[in-house]
Amino acid sequence: MIQPGFLLDDSGARAMAALPASEGTGAAALMDWAAFKEQVRESLAGYFSAQKARAGKYSPAFVELWEHLAASTEGGKWMRPKLVHLSYQAFGGMDSKACSDLAAAYEMLHAALVVHDDVIDRDFVRRGAATLGAVYRDGATSQGHDPDIAEHAGYSAAIIAGDLLLTGALRLAGSATVGHEQAGAILETVHEAIFASAAGELDDLLFSLGQDSPGLSEVLNMERLKTAVYSFEMPLRAGALLAGVGIATADALAAVGRDIGVAYQVVDDVLGTFGQESVTGKSVESDLREGKRTILTTFAQESGEFTDTLAAFRDGHADVQDVRQVLQGLGAQEYALNLAQSLVNDALDKAQELGVPEFLYLELSEICDYVLARRN
Repeated sequence: MIQPGFLLDDSGARAMAALPASEGTGAAALMDWAAFKEQVRESLAGYFSAQKARAGKYSPAFVELWEHLAASTEGGKWMRPKLVHLSYQAFGGMDSKACSDLAAAYEMLHAALVVHDDVIDRDFVRRGAATLGAVYRDGATSQGHDPDIAEHAGYSAAIIAGDLLLTGALRLAGSATVGHEQAGAILETVHEAIFASAAGELDDLLFSLGQDSPGLSEVLNMERLKTAVYSFEMPLRAGALLAGVGIATADALAAVGRDIGVAYQVVDDVLGTFGQESVTGKSVESDLREGKRTILTTFAQESGEFTDTLAAFRDGHADVQDVRQVLQGLGAQEYALNLAQSLVNDALDKAQELGVPEFLYLELSEICDYVLARRN
């Protein structure tokens, strides 16, 4: 268990020193997670309500799109809002409205990137449910349009929707930071999340085309950019900055999130090939069939047995179980799971060196346990 002894930059130390001693360990709760989550929902609902009213001045179809956008932020694990809340609370933040708006911004950003990712992957189903694009595809189909035209309609509507959600994320973040002395740095976390995610998506696309043979470090970097930055690093960094800590402390906390986020994606790679589709809601064949670069395939790429089996699978002469057996025999699954364990260990070591409050360390430990044990 971590002991007090904060290793913070000057502003971070001042933020913690300003609290009563009992509050320095997290007793100064902003509000509990369940109550805070409801406040985030209120922030999102208020934003979507205002936009639907505004859209009514344009067209009924635009109002309907905003209704679909509101639905896109429902459900899910809400990991990003929780990380914003935890880091804000850990460093003494007390403005629950500002924090909920910032947390809502990250949840809306997640919705935006998911909508765009479905277009990139040409998916109309996510975790067993129809995507936003599927709604518009099916609408075009019901009007008698050919499948190609209907699919184009679905993808087009999804691109428009994702753009609107990105704008909404930036607007909510701006609302959270009005008058804050570190407003620029806090807003930059959202910009960096979008920027990094775009870089990761581009690398993912180009790697799948087979133009290069990226190594493990390049694939890990792609996965960090695509997922870890916006899902773990920047939410932790943003919450800390909103609470008033300095850049150095916020960066150190983001580094903790970086390791957790990469571990999350490594486990996601394993689930994408070895998971149960009925549990994960994701095809265990799609990544292999589409040439997606994962830790597993990159680890095995020098093996002739693997490349031959993968080629046979894509040609319909082998099934996914054949590919799984080769990957297991080569030790790819074991390597990935050991890597994920090492990454979460590094993350918790960094948190301990930073000297975060005990309650935050325990929360991060629970998140690490979830990352390693998750099944979907």
